[in-house]
Amino acid sequence: MATGLSIGDLSARTGLAVSAIRFYETHGIVAPLRNDGGHRRYGRADIRRLSFVMAAQTLGFPLSEIAENLQGLPAHKAPSKADWTRISKGFRVKIDARIAALTDLRDKLDGCIGCGCLSLQSCALYNPQDVKGSEGAGPRNLTGLDG
Repeated sequence: MATGLSIGDLSARTGLAVSAIRFYETHGIVAPLRNDGGHRRYGRADIRRLSFVMAAQTLGFPLSEIAENLQGLPAHKAPSKADWTRISKGFRVKIDARIAALTDLRDKLDGCIGCGCLSLQSCALYNPQDVKGSEGAGPRNLTGLDG
């Protein structure tokens, strides 16, 4: 007989709706065991996994990328410090890149807000004759996509 947290207990501990926990289960984020009655039973380590997912999604990481990184964690037991360190290294690089991009965006917008576009020579939004369109889609000047 599998022991552990019921889906309701896990919901109460994480603040996630039961339906959200089932959704994360379909993406391999958590893999509950079943008791003799067929009910899902989650380990306490699943609280940490789901909390990590919630934090990573808040930072804009796609669920597919999060799930891929979590696949390396041991199933049905708490990950070790080495397990989390390995995962955090990959996220650290991506988080640092996002911080740099956000800082750049903030600095470009600071120069733009309130200027009334009086200086189109230095405006980060200005794209005469859509010259950046040939380089690809999106706000290339603002997001660092410019060549």
